[in-house]
Amino acid sequence: MAKALVLEEKGKLSLREFPVALDLGPEDVKVALRTVGVCGSDVHYYTHGKIGPFVVKEPMILGHEAAGVVVEVGDAVTDLKPGDRVCMEPGIPNPTSRASKLGIYNVDPAVTFWATPPIHGCLTPEVVHPAAFTYKLPKTVSFAEGAMVEPFAIGMQSALRARIQPGDVGVVVGAGPIGMMTALAALAGGCAKVYVADLAQPKLDIIGEYDGIETINITQQPVAQAIAEATDGWGADVVFECSGAAPAILDVPALVRPGGAIVLVGMPVEPVPMDIVSLQAKEARLETVFRYANIYDRAIALIGAGKVNLKPLISETLPFEQSIAAFDRAAEGRPTDVKIQIEMPVA
Repeated sequence: MAKALVLEEKGKLSLREFPVALDLGPEDVKVALRTVGVCGSDVHYYTHGKIGPFVVKEPMILGHEAAGVVVEVGDAVTDLKPGDRVCMEPGIPNPTSRASKLGIYNVDPAVTFWATPPIHGCLTPEVVHPAAFTYKLPKTVSFAEGAMVEPFAIGMQSALRARIQPGDVGVVVGAGPIGMMTALAALAGGCAKVYVADLAQPKLDIIGEYDGIETINITQQPVAQAIAEATDGWGADVVFECSGAAPAILDVPALVRPGGAIVLVGMPVEPVPMDIVSLQAKEARLETVFRYANIYDRAIALIGAGKVNLKPLISETLPFEQSIAAFDRAAEGRPTDVKIQIEMPVA
């Protein structure tokens, strides 16, 4: 038994003793958690009790954005040792599946993912995790930044799917945490400039502080008009739809240049129609993103080299004993909040 943040049912959290599996296999590591981020999906399970087909039917530990210290390794582990500072990729695929063999293990139907029912998450002092999905952090990367690798990996996956060319102009629709991560990944991937569009001016103010990013408040100017003016009517080379909002998705064909790329990152709640003919007339390439695969090493390298600074996106850090307050705050959706993190106790 160990203390954990447990989602008992929709709308009810408890910080209590809970059975945690800590049996160490030969290819596993045991990690003492130091920092865990509060993700929108965690909050959605808290407020709605489900995401699509994933329904909370019994008490579940939340949390999947994590960094910590290795305290024990399995007999077959050679590349990690006790004392190593690490972050963990929360999805564990079946290594023998067809998806894994193709290198797209993120879409392996058999993948188990922290804090996705019925799999428990990591908001507990210690976890056991496969060494293959546990990554050493450079000395220059803090635990707080290490816990940000998971959402940044989604931005990295998005940038890679876009096949950015040096000097491209990018557009990100939606300035939530994933939209911001995608904008930073697009810059790191070679975009000369990235326009970020949203309704919330406080979030635009935060991301607008980064060099290479221009913001568009869509309450003041339509995104299509702003991009047309910025590109002399040509359109953006790459467009990332990160809001999941139906009106924004419908507007995407007007933003992309002929032969450009559209990457659908945000997940709409309901099916959304799209103007296929407009995309065909431009021969626009349509890509989709679901989590990430083979990305963590690259993401950590960029952060460690100082090419991407995620620190300004950390809005507040609360102690483990205030985990419920951290989730309640995240559920409020304050316009100035990007990422709330929880600091775990040091044994």
